[in-house]
Amino acid sequence: MKPARIIILAVAVVSAGVAGFLALQVARGGPSVIETQTVVEREPTINVLVAKESLPVGARLNPDVVAWAAWPEGSVVEGFITDKSRPDAIETLKGAIARMPIFNGEPIRQEKIADSSSRIMSSLLPAGKRAVATEISVATGAGGFILPNDRVDVTMVRKGDSGAYLTETILSNVRVLAIDQQIQENPDGSKAVVGTTATLELTPDQTKVIAVAQQMAERLSLALRSVADAQEADTGAADYLLSGGAGRPQIQVIKTGSIVNGTTAAAATAEQ
Repeated sequence: MKPARIIILAVAVVSAGVAGFLALQVARGGPSVIETQTVVEREPTINVLVAKESLPVGARLNPDVVAWAAWPEGSVVEGFITDKSRPDAIETLKGAIARMPIFNGEPIRQEKIADSSSRIMSSLLPAGKRAVATEISVATGAGGFILPNDRVDVTMVRKGDSGAYLTETILSNVRVLAIDQQIQENPDGSKAVVGTTATLELTPDQTKVIAVAQQMAERLSLALRSVADAQEADTGAADYLLSGGAGRPQIQVIKTGSIVNGTTAAAATAEQ
C-alpha cells in the first residue's frame, strides 16, 4: 500500500476516534443548563433624620448625635423628618430636648422632641399637665428605687375623727418627672442618690387634691407601679377631698386633720 494512502487512513481513524470521544462526553454530561440571573430593583430611598446614639429624656440634640440616613421611601411615615421637607433640620433642631427616650438608629419624630428653650421641665410636660413637687424619703419613696419616668400611686396616711390612722390612695398611676433635679436615670447604671423631693406629672384636678392632702396628711408615700401599668389611665384622683360643687368654688377648711365643708364653716363663723 502506498504511503499516502496509509497517512490518509491514519488521519481518518484519529478523527473518528476524537469525534466518538466528544460525543461520549456530551452524552454523559446530560442536557446543557442555561443559567438565568434574577434582576432585583432597589426601592427608592429618602434621607431621614435619625439618632446616632441612644438619647435619654432631657438630652439635647446637636450635630454629633443626629444624622441623615437612607430610608426606603415606601416606609417613611408622617412625623419623620426628611431632607426634602426640612433640609436644614440638623441646624434648626440644635439644642432641642428629647421628651421621650430615643434609641440609636431611630428616626427623630417631632412629637418626641421639644423646642430649644432652656426651660427643660416645662418642655417635658405634655399639654394640660402640671408639675407638682412633694417631699419624699427612703421610707416614703420605695427605698430610693423610684426613678424619673416611673409610675407611682400616692398614698396618704392621716388621723380620723376617732384618732385612728386612715390610709387612702389619693392619686393612681401618675408619672414621676424628676427626683430632686434629676430628670433621667444615671446613664452609667450606677445607683441613684436618694432624693428628698419627687416632681409628679398631674392634671389640674390632681394638683388640687395633692395640695389638700399635703395639709391633711401625717405622711404621703409613693408606691412604685409596674412598668406594664404605663398604658393605664393616670387621671384618677380622690375628688372627695375637694369641697364645692361644679362651677361653685368654696373655701376648703381643714380642722384637726378632717375636712370641714366651706359652707358649714362660713355659717359657724357667722353665728359667732
